[in-house]
Amino acid sequence: MAFYLSTPMNMATRRMLDRWLNTDWNEVVPEVSFPLDIQDEAEAYLVSALLPGVSVDDLNIQIQNDVVSIQGELKHERDEKATYLVRERPSGKFSRSIELPDPVDSSKAEASLVNGVLTLRLPKAEEARPRSIKVINK
Repeated sequence: MAFYLSTPMNMATRRMLDRWLNTDWNEVVPEVSFPLDIQDEAEAYLVSALLPGVSVDDLNIQIQNDVVSIQGELKHERDEKATYLVRERPSGKFSRSIELPDPVDSSKAEASLVNGVLTLRLPKAEEARPRSIKVINK
């Protein structure tokens, strides 16, 4: 599952406290967060994030110098009249900002969302790219 709630120990502790305090322990209020990978290539950064259930229309990606922000909302319908035994699927807004080691060229950035995986290709700014210096023999 791409969205993580808490660690199992935190969830177990929360359930125990909810029962002890006599609250509705059947409903866990999850935090919407998501895992990602960042690859550093010579000319670009590649960011892959797991976002199952998120539509393209519910995503907002912004780049400013060396900071990439991914914001969005995970929506799903819940039957308020139903009796749930467990209700853990997260919903709501999420946001994550990533500071990269170098500035990127936002005008050449590319994004795609395929099968719940967001992929960003963020070319490094020209001044941040590695350069080769030719040595001449005199």
